[in-house]
Amino acid sequence: MCVFRIVVGLLFACHGAASLFGVLGGGMGGGTVPVGTWPGWYAAVIQLGAGGLVLLGLGTRSAAFLASGSMAYAYFKVHQPESLFPLQNGGETAALFAWAFVLLVFTGPGALALDGLFRGRVGAGATESRTGEEREEQATPVTA
Repeated sequence: MCVFRIVVGLLFACHGAASLFGVLGGGMGGGTVPVGTWPGWYAAVIQLGAGGLVLLGLGTRSAAFLASGSMAYAYFKVHQPESLFPLQNGGETAALFAWAFVLLVFTGPGALALDGLFRGRVGAGATESRTGEEREEQATPVTA
């Protein structure tokens, strides 16, 4: 699952970078999205930020939730009024990203994620600090 997360996050971040900075061929029609324009600039910021977080596996579920909502908005507000089906309205990318991020919300980041590094340190430190006696006392039931 972590390879899926990395690929989806990288592709999503590339869309944001293209729109914001004009790299990789630029945004739709080339060039960049003017700062502060609704909804293009905000979508590009979400794409770059959430895509980067998903790529790294840092706050994956929250970032994927935000990204999924952004793509659902893009599909229903921009593409769906043109036609019902994604193949006819050009919304395949938005629909695929929306569902890919929904999947990541429920499955999580996988093994190779920065979240796992931070979680491992906190969990390991908490269990190693207790002595053998403290563990026995905690496990022994109290009888009256």
